[in-house]
Amino acid sequence: MSMTAEHIERGERHSAHNYHPLPVVIREARGAWVTDVEGRRYLDCLAGYSSLNFGHGNETILAAAREQLDRLTLTSRAFFHDRFAEFCAALAGLTGKDMVLPMNTGAEAVETAIKVARKWGYEVKGVPEGKANIIVAEGNFHGRTTTIVGFSTDPDARGGFGPFAPGFTVVKYGLVDAVRDAIDENTVAVLIEPIQGEAGVVVPPDGYLRQIRQICLERNVLFVADEIQSGLGRTGETFACDHEGVVPDMYVLGKALGGGVVPVSAVAANADVLGVIRPGQHGSTFGGNPLACAVGIAVIGLLRTGEFQARARELGAVLHRRLGELVGRGVVAVRGRGLWAGIDFDPSVATGRQVCEALLERGVLAKDTHGSTIRLAPPLVVTEDEVNWAVDRLAEVLPG
Repeated sequence: MSMTAEHIERGERHSAHNYHPLPVVIREARGAWVTDVEGRRYLDCLAGYSSLNFGHGNETILAAAREQLDRLTLTSRAFFHDRFAEFCAALAGLTGKDMVLPMNTGAEAVETAIKVARKWGYEVKGVPEGKANIIVAEGNFHGRTTTIVGFSTDPDARGGFGPFAPGFTVVKYGLVDAVRDAIDENTVAVLIEPIQGEAGVVVPPDGYLRQIRQICLERNVLFVADEIQSGLGRTGETFACDHEGVVPDMYVLGKALGGGVVPVSAVAANADVLGVIRPGQHGSTFGGNPLACAVGIAVIGLLRTGEFQARARELGAVLHRRLGELVGRGVVAVRGRGLWAGIDFDPSVATGRQVCEALLERGVLAKDTHGSTIRLAPPLVVTEDEVNWAVDRLAEVLPG
């Protein structure tokens, strides 16, 4: 039995089968490349679902983590620690908001946003207790808690986990009128991904986010942008909302905020929104811990330079130009923005899983979603030559 097969067999025997990974066992990584237990190298075109925007083993982030590991890793929020204020101020500055509420995982941040929006609705807007409603979109992916999967439209995410919490209205993504028509006197928020990642990197029509922003202002409803995957440089701007000059009432952040080192998430909003949360009403033992704050501060410092946003813009143009050349050769459509692409294949050519398996054999790691669609999201440290090399490998998989 190979080392790869042995690791996979043991893992399958002793872990719940909640994932169906590609048959590769990664041992180490640097930049945009990973190496498996057999010594084979692969170009990582998933980047931990955008958690690794700054690359594997980014020295700035690792140095911050190492320094903090030697001093203090956890206090709980029962006490202050000396990195907390710096992190919160830095993230507030990056988002242009007054306050942040740190958590750990993306799902926790979304749950936090839901709680804050409901509390704001009751205390500020005057919605009757227990009547708050939040508008969400078809094809959404905001996490995997029971509350969140309750308003998912993915049967795999939702099936078998009910009963579900009420208080959510699902509308078609990309249709402004659907949002406008769904708002009533008890609506407290519109929770939207500026680009839907899990759905296949679906970009809404131009002006969609601007119009949602305006409707929310007119109807006294919070606009909550889930930028967990789309934010922090991935699309060529700090936030995907920036492409339309839109500032939501609340940012939901995660993934890349932890630099691929530790889970770090947060919501950011002004004091008139986040100020509704008081002691004892929400929290997390590890939320805002010293190690997470140190890593988050380093990440925010990298984003302030603008280097990574520029790389995503420039190399994203290369990626999308090259992928566009494959349309008609088994590729039906290409979507995305920056270094983020969803690629639809003719189902008669291959499923998304089959394409990813073929890419694996050629030294490229990618991830399928929903039938015959795959996603590409390499670390933002990838080079132009590497982008071209990855697309060349994809071309080898296609007929003609």
